[in-house]
Amino acid sequence: MARDNLWLKSRLEHMWSRYFPELEKSNTVMVTFGRYARFRFASIKYQQKSLFSKGVTVITVSSMFKSEKVPEEVVLYSLAHELAHYAHGFSSSEKRKHRHPHKGGVVDKEIDARGLGILVKSYKIWLKEYRLMIRDGQSDF
Repeated sequence: MARDNLWLKSRLEHMWSRYFPELEKSNTVMVTFGRYARFRFASIKYQQKSLFSKGVTVITVSSMFKSEKVPEEVVLYSLAHELAHYAHGFSSSEKRKHRHPHKGGVVDKEIDARGLGILVKSYKIWLKEYRLMIRDGQSDF
């Protein structure tokens, strides 16, 4: 299956239903590939509500991750990372659980507590290799 927006959406929905089942969608959540970014792998943003909606949360993933040279576990980690932010009240209409989104490793702790610790490990291994590739000028995917 090609890594396109439909593929990305299916991975997010599977992860949400299996590993974040109690997490209510307090607003519409969308996921899409964005521009090719070498250093910002994913982001989550909340677009304020309008007269007719509660607002929309958009998870954007670097188009670099369309390449099958990037392990699927890295893409899944990035989605889990953004879902952890959403669960903590960042970029959602819910109250924030923490003052800072990454302080004390709360994101990786959340991912690990949900049974996805292997994704954290896979991501960290890949990130070390990726940084070496960038240093050596070989980071094109």
